[in-house]
Amino acid sequence: MTETTQTSPAIAPAFEELMIIRGQGAAPAGEAAVQGRDPFHPTPLRVGDTTAAVLAAVGVAANDVWQQRAGKRQQVRVSQRHAAATVRTVDYTRARNAAGAYEHVQIPQAMAHMLTVTQPWPTRDGRWFLPHLNLPHLSQRVLDVLKCDSTPEAVRAAVASRDADALEEAIAAARACGGTIRSAEEWLAHPQGRYLAGRPVVEVDRVGTAPAPAWLPLPAAGARPLSGVRVLDLTRILAGPVGGRTLAELGADVLMVTSDHLPQTPEHVRDTSHGKRSCFLDLRRPADAERLRALVAEADVLVNGYRPGRIASLGFDENTLWRLNPGLVQVQVSCYGSGGPWADRAGWEQVAQAVSGVCDTQGRLTGAGQPKLVFAPVCDYTTGYLTAYGALLALGRRGREGGGWRVHTALCGAAMLVQRQGLVEGFAEATGKLTEQELAPLLVQESGSYGELRTLGPALQLSETPPHWDKPTPRLGGDRPEWLPR
Repeated sequence: MTETTQTSPAIAPAFEELMIIRGQGAAPAGEAAVQGRDPFHPTPLRVGDTTAAVLAAVGVAANDVWQQRAGKRQQVRVSQRHAAATVRTVDYTRARNAAGAYEHVQIPQAMAHMLTVTQPWPTRDGRWFLPHLNLPHLSQRVLDVLKCDSTPEAVRAAVASRDADALEEAIAAARACGGTIRSAEEWLAHPQGRYLAGRPVVEVDRVGTAPAPAWLPLPAAGARPLSGVRVLDLTRILAGPVGGRTLAELGADVLMVTSDHLPQTPEHVRDTSHGKRSCFLDLRRPADAERLRALVAEADVLVNGYRPGRIASLGFDENTLWRLNPGLVQVQVSCYGSGGPWADRAGWEQVAQAVSGVCDTQGRLTGAGQPKLVFAPVCDYTTGYLTAYGALLALGRRGREGGGWRVHTALCGAAMLVQRQGLVEGFAEATGKLTEQELAPLLVQESGSYGELRTLGPALQLSETPPHWDKPTPRLGGDRPEWLPR
């Protein structure tokens, strides 16, 4: 990445990159438009422009499906400021209090603490390292390697006694998460960075020869591009759920499958589960595993956010899933991508920012004097929207060509996409928030398991089938593990 300011077009270059992946040439002239441009967040990186471009591409891919089903296309519009704001949806969620007023919902203490320790810390060899300390079991693995308590002071001292790359390998060996801070150039020279640089940011590949399924007739009223499409959402925290939520906005029946023993972060469940249903299945139990097999057999899409290899160890490897359903679209969301030496490693938003160059650029160009996280989960949300884009492309191609389909998206790939958009000036004055006047028409109201909420609605706009959530965020495990009637 060159550190020169580029003029942002109406839609960032990311849009053209995604149209190449779409494989049908440029989008029809005038079909997609983005209003506004960066800076929105206080970062030199074009976070808002990239997010808006990816959402515009989602709209074009939804149009491809809509054309197959309805024989026509529609206008795609995205407000860049609205799209950029969705990257921090948590800032806009408000709950009704006992007095009837709506007030901002504070993040839980556990998350607030995590943010104090999951930061870049200096190492013994003059570099920087970011340990990731979220979720109790994963946090404990990191602390066991560091041999310290979970306080900023203790973590800083422990990291300062280690060399960066050796610590990175030790934490990976413990199946924990963390990463050495690298510049963008260092990442591109790293074997994993080189692998990702040679792959499309959304990988979409056909598998098998299943015949093209016939699209179901559209319902007479309220039809959307994905009406009747069934999506299994086997993801948590944060990219995968954003992808599933985006498919729900477009009309899919999205069924979240988790288990009551798996840890969650309630604020992310609340903000990324609108429009979905939720059931519990413990895949270690034969009866629950059999129920998932039955769901897979009648699904269109399965989004997998498990650590690479984990769901296969439970008896649900790719080939088994395609034997159950040869036309299934399987979407894998990971940190490091579909291959390369780190393909089996787990990671998080902050780790992707650390290793890919985002932290380095943010720290140097904001004058922080050290690597610094972009205080917005740009990798998670961008990856989530890319996940929806890949699922839509695969559904469209399945409708034209048949086959089963494999889709892969990665947090580090999204970080690299953002960096490919160049840099922006004037970011120091950016607030990273919508004004109250801007926000008022964008809030949606819902009543559900989290009480009476007002939250930031979908940023993608389609002229004939407006994306929306037709269900409130469900209570985890509150639905039966079955599909709605088509």
